Amino acid sequence: MPVGAFLAFHFYSNFSAMRGAEAFNETARRLQQFPLAYLFEIALIAAPTFFHGIYGLFLSATQPPGAPDPAPIHRVLSILQRVTGVILFAFILFHLWTTRLIQIQDHQSLDLFHLMQAALASPWIHAFYVVGILAATLHLSSGLWSFSITWGLSRGGRAERAVAVAAAALFLILSAMGLRSLTAFRL
Repeated sequence: MPVGAFLAFHFYSNFSAMRGAEAFNETARRLQQFPLAYLFEIALIAAPTFFHGIYGLFLSATQPPGAPDPAPIHRVLSILQRVTGVILFAFILFHLWTTRLIQIQDHQSLDLFHLMQAALASPWIHAFYVVGILAATLHLSSGLWSFSITWGLSRGGRAERAVAVAAAALFLILSAMGLRSLTAFRL
């Protein structure tokens, strides 16, 4: 849940790029000036994200897809979770390295808007960001659906369908926000 909440917040704050370079950079600076920002990033974002990623890679390597429920839809979603998880692990490392760890000693004075603009000028990096955004939103949405079933939060066909609709809506909304934010950085 903390990782999913961070993803939604991250897309929301990145959406400030739609108002231009100064608005985006100001949003980034305000977030960096948050008291105990480094501690917050490590304890509430990085640690849960990397635990989730490493544990997910472990499960992918040791359990068959769809276990313990062999239903076809669960098997397909389990495979999607694994594929998007692997993509996400690589994407998060790349994104973290190129946007957060760059010039970490003087990160507040960094012009992140133009850094992103320059990076996204490469068709390969732009494509990787599109795939990363879609992988993140699909992983979150299908993970919430699977979690609700596995933990008994949605029992029966009607409840499962309602959660599936909510998960699909979350996927569409977050994907649209993330992809729309990318357009703000185009040259």
